[in-house]
Amino acid sequence: MLLRLSSTAIVGSALLAGSAQAQIPQAPQIQSPQSQAPQLQLQRAQFRSLLKMPDPRGEFVRLCAPHMVGRWAHPEAVCGCLHDYAAATVEDTDLREALLRGISETGVPTIETEWVPPSKQSQIGATFTKIAKPTLQCMFEPAK
Repeated sequence: MLLRLSSTAIVGSALLAGSAQAQIPQAPQIQSPQSQAPQLQLQRAQFRSLLKMPDPRGEFVRLCAPHMVGRWAHPEAVCGCLHDYAAATVEDTDLREALLRGISETGVPTIETEWVPPSKQSQIGATFTKIAKPTLQCMFEPAK
């Protein structure tokens, strides 16, 4: 039984791989730069859709919003605002990613020391100082 299942899976994979290769377009003919631009944009869009890379802000809001439900009337707006301010205010990539992770996992600005390289752990306090006012604005000031 296991042998049949394995054989079926291997044959199916080979067939799918063969059909995927058959869909690769031929090399394009030499075209003017003006006619290539729309084609390149289309190819890039198709490539991105194949990868299905999520929008980082949208993914953040999706993870953050459930923690905000019941606290705020518009949790998605609060999460989006927190993301935008953190992305704009915190220059260091490691600290910004740790802060965004903390917000998306808890709904409040949080940074666990193990999320940050030891050389940057001393900067956690300064990061919270930078983000304090924008966080309060996101949570308590009405959207304008």
